[in-house]
Amino acid sequence: MSEKTAENTARRLLPLLVILMVAVVGAFTLRDHLSFEALAANRETLTSFRDNNYLLALLSFMAVYIVIVAFSLPGATIATLTGGFLFATFPGAFFNITAATIGAVIIFLAAKWGLGEKLAAKMENSDGAVKKIKDGIDENQWSMLFLIRLVPAVPFFLANLIPALVGVSLWRFTISTFIGIIPGGIVYTSVGAGLGEVFDRGETPNLGIIFEPHILLPVLGLCALAALPILLKKLSKKA
Repeated sequence: MSEKTAENTARRLLPLLVILMVAVVGAFTLRDHLSFEALAANRETLTSFRDNNYLLALLSFMAVYIVIVAFSLPGATIATLTGGFLFATFPGAFFNITAATIGAVIIFLAAKWGLGEKLAAKMENSDGAVKKIKDGIDENQWSMLFLIRLVPAVPFFLANLIPALVGVSLWRFTISTFIGIIPGGIVYTSVGAGLGEVFDRGETPNLGIIFEPHILLPVLGLCALAALPILLKKLSKKA
């Protein structure tokens, strides 16, 4: 590898390396500051600031949310709850989903620029199982993108990286992310909207609500709907 090539590679990897370094540091230093307890302790300060400076509070909140997602910092769920607590279910859900999508796009672009394009090209030019996997993803990109967003078990961080590493286009990633996180975003924002009563009772919110039957079953139904085109393609090929 020539010196110029090595320099270009290092430059391309720099944004992704910065994100990884900040994520590691944040995991050890910010966990106690981005928590439900911290939100409960500062709720009056936050609501007062919102009431007196609504636009500034909104922009500050979204900026913090974007940074949390872009750098994979702990506290994304708390940020979503905070959006509901400060801005109600609507328009709080829209603010949460928009900020999460922007943050996801940032880490997607960093991964795509640093590794994705080269890795996707190598997979495209390879043979055997690797090429089949790449072709399978390419043939069902919309369905696969919606599935990894809708399935609660897929970590948000991985759902941002995988599309970048298999050559998904930016616009497909952005649209599928925004639409795919709407169900979960609305659920957790609505939980945040009811935090005032939870604080008054001295309780903690039910963050496992997404796995309760009345929430999980509709989400699984959406997953099945997203997977339907993949199933139909397989059936048509067999036929």
